Amino acid sequence: MNNKFNYYWLLILIPAIFIGWYFVSKKSGEPIRYLEYFGPKNALKADDTAYHRIPDFEFVNQDNEKITKQFLKNKIYVTEYFFTTCKSICPIMNKNLERVYAEFKNRNDFLILSHTVEPEIDSVKILKEYAKLHNVNDARWQFVTGTKQQLYSLARKGYLLNNESGTGDADDFIHTQNFALVDKDFHIRGFYDGTNNDEITRLIQEIKLLMQEYDYKDKHNH
Repeated sequence: MNNKFNYYWLLILIPAIFIGWYFVSKKSGEPIRYLEYFGPKNALKADDTAYHRIPDFEFVNQDNEKITKQFLKNKIYVTEYFFTTCKSICPIMNKNLERVYAEFKNRNDFLILSHTVEPEIDSVKILKEYAKLHNVNDARWQFVTGTKQQLYSLARKGYLLNNESGTGDADDFIHTQNFALVDKDFHIRGFYDGTNNDEITRLIQEIKLLMQEYDYKDKHNH
């Protein structure tokens, strides 16, 4: 009888504790959970870890402007690889990214970075036309091109979106439906299937969690 009584109390108390913690966290602005870090990690000291970071890069966007890490400083961003002539997964991916673009149109600390995998075809002019096709009218969605070697190296070694070996030569090709979520410190904080509506909903939710994380840090560091 005692055990049964204790079991019922536990059924009541555990949800009550969680709900109480949720409202305390919500009131304080702390996110209800923190996103994990992806990629190889290096232990610096017993209590310190260096997480994988996106390396430096230099591309050109649809407005023929140079895009580097400096442009992305203090911004959370979603990144993808696509090509404008793709008739399979890319239209679905970029239609889904329109949802993300619309959701965060009022945030100056967010953007989308779309890299072409066919730089020999996707010129600045073609990227500009493609951006208009997706109703992009501000800096929150960047379509970039560059050398195939740098684009492909960044996809594999930076964003970890492709684990196949390749040098970015004429026979090399990357075709992935996955997006990566990158924080303001250039760490990868999530991967998502860009063709799946539920995954896009999760992406939007986790961008909000990441924004909360930074808002909470900023609030408590001043």
